[in-house]
Amino acid sequence: MKHSHGVNAGRGIMLSIILALSGYTDWSVAQANLNKDYPTKPLRMVVPFPPGGGNDILARTLGQRLSEVVSQQVVIDNRGGAGGALGAAIAASSNPDGYTLFLGSVGNLAQTPALKDNLPYNTLRDFKPVSLIAVSSFILAVTPSLPAKSVQELISLAKASPGKLTYASAGAGSSLHMAGELFKHATLTDILHVPYKGAVPAMTDVMTARVQMIFSTMPPALPNVKSGRLRALGVTTIKRAAAAPEVPTIAESGVRGFHVSNWQGVLLPVKTNPAITAKLNRDLISTLSLPGMGEALALQGLESAGSTPLEFETLIKNEIAKYTQIVNAAKIVVD
Repeated sequence: MKHSHGVNAGRGIMLSIILALSGYTDWSVAQANLNKDYPTKPLRMVVPFPPGGGNDILARTLGQRLSEVVSQQVVIDNRGGAGGALGAAIAASSNPDGYTLFLGSVGNLAQTPALKDNLPYNTLRDFKPVSLIAVSSFILAVTPSLPAKSVQELISLAKASPGKLTYASAGAGSSLHMAGELFKHATLTDILHVPYKGAVPAMTDVMTARVQMIFSTMPPALPNVKSGRLRALGVTTIKRAAAAPEVPTIAESGVRGFHVSNWQGVLLPVKTNPAITAKLNRDLISTLSLPGMGEALALQGLESAGSTPLEFETLIKNEIAKYTQIVNAAKIVVD
């Protein structure tokens, strides 16, 4: 028993040191949280987009399974508007008691901050990253009539006729636009951007050869690739996509180091007790490990990607820097 008391005392001292370094002083509350008293009521997960979209579907999948782990309901709160900025601002200014979660994505956490200076939130200042949840690749697809069967052949075509090839996107500043600009930057090519009001009309015009290429998310593109209405040349992540393992990566196709991913993760208001952050991180990792969770994400074109809070924070910082660089280099301006 003496040995057990000694271990417990050591744990208590270690907890005190960790919390002191984190700037948190209410150690009794923190200890209670670590003893799984949190959560004691339903959680709210803010999704900064309307119901029915990809982020909303992911949130409902995650929320349903997270509720099994924490034995509390997870209520999805859709707060669409301003390209995700409205919901992000609402989540950032919420009570930092651990009961308001934010499902953020590369768009509202990294790309929009790179594009706009006057946002009602600051990703790095106002949020505490908890865990990355899912990642997915974009797929580079071309109209079948284009005489390019590989990424290198596409690059050769682009360099032979600067400004003649075109790529479609879901609009200026969208993730599809950013992927295209990163490709141009990495390959030193001049390809004309054609923005659309959404991904569906953009892809339609690529299939009908009004535009030559598109960087698309996986779910809408793959059926059209399989039917022959589009030709897939590469995926944008470092590893091949599980949803299309036969499609090479752009990096392995000769564009060394090329990497663009679509990702989502959970964050909390920045002043949330670090003990709650640690507990929620463990719960999210457990959720992602539940039977059938990987398959549920795969149906959405996503791959499970749990992380530590520090790993997620590092990713966000690196992505903001990457997109700020490309926005400046390409002189991208959005309203």
